[in-house]
Amino acid sequence: MRTSDTLLLALRMFRTRPMRTLLTILGVGVGIGTVFFLVSIGYGLQQTILNRIANADTLLTLDVMPPSDAVLLDDESVSSIASIESVEQVAKLASFSAQIGVGTLTSDMELEGMDPSFFRFSGSAPAAGTFFTADDQSGAVLSSAAAKLFGEDPEQVIGKHVDFIVYLPTETEDGRVTIREWSGSTIVRGVLTDEDKSRVILPLNTLGPLSIDHYDQLKVKVDGQSSMTGVRDSIIATGFVVASLSDVIDQAAKIFKIIQIVLGFFGLVALVVSAIGMFNTMTIALLERTNEIGIMRSIGMTRRNIMVMFLVESMAMGFLGGIGGLVLGAGIGEAVNYGLNSLAQRFNGPPVDIFLAPLWFVAVIMIFSTSIGFLTGLYPSFRAARLNPLDALRYK
Repeated sequence: MRTSDTLLLALRMFRTRPMRTLLTILGVGVGIGTVFFLVSIGYGLQQTILNRIANADTLLTLDVMPPSDAVLLDDESVSSIASIESVEQVAKLASFSAQIGVGTLTSDMELEGMDPSFFRFSGSAPAAGTFFTADDQSGAVLSSAAAKLFGEDPEQVIGKHVDFIVYLPTETEDGRVTIREWSGSTIVRGVLTDEDKSRVILPLNTLGPLSIDHYDQLKVKVDGQSSMTGVRDSIIATGFVVASLSDVIDQAAKIFKIIQIVLGFFGLVALVVSAIGMFNTMTIALLERTNEIGIMRSIGMTRRNIMVMFLVESMAMGFLGGIGGLVLGAGIGEAVNYGLNSLAQRFNGPPVDIFLAPLWFVAVIMIFSTSIGFLTGLYPSFRAARLNPLDALRYK
């Protein structure tokens, strides 16, 4: 029997039983669409969150800190770290206790001296204004928590004077500790997005009168991802603590994979129900066509032809159900994105896209849905192929 004749016989269910066939395809589409939507939401959330906490520089940056107060991260240590092979740049941060005043309000908080590149390496973004740069190291940057403490919105505090008095503990030759004060004033040029910590940040090179001889933290930028492990081991060998945002992202990615598996499992429940419906449809089709199978066998169709006919029918329903599921899942995903973006726009938030479907995942969904059709059609096709032609002709 010709292949074209087998295909025509297999696909005639769209003419003879259109409603039942379409409902079966719809059932498969709902199951596939549920899996596609839930797993794509997991991918979208992962991509959205990780993109907001990382950029190219932060992924190539190591955080270096002293393990205790007994170990100093001084200029000699900084020079030693900067000389390590594959290290491109080192950004320093030093912090002090200070009294900060904006307008008529004064508060005790932390004052930090920071190299301009520290902002970029930490992935920080201004809530208002700009950060100081290597070419223009002037002005101060407030955290959004500090601006709120002074009763100012980020946009309103830009350009205002900020006064500070730094208290620096100093050990004298006879072992006594005295407090040295240094005061100054500058203009607020930017606000850092940080709701957790009240602090004021100044360019490190403007804090010369403090005679800074040690630092609280370094940001070490390396030349590539392949160099991260080597540089990390070299710094750890000098006795300092090393952390990396890439480690956090790797852990977050593992957590998101678990979330995707859990979401996919819930979608599979709906898909199993759909597969049972398809199996039921194919079994009913077998019973309805038993007499026809007897006629086909008596005029020369082989068992292989009968089996192929049923398998093509079930795989076609699975394939079309996969296409319907992709359309359904993508439509619901876009509707969710539109609703979230409308809500974000209403509250002046950034746009988000939490629905992401990689091309390879779309291909997997189509292969999976067709495979579901193949599996649910196996038993009816075997049973149909094994029917005795005489018994099939007598079947009522």
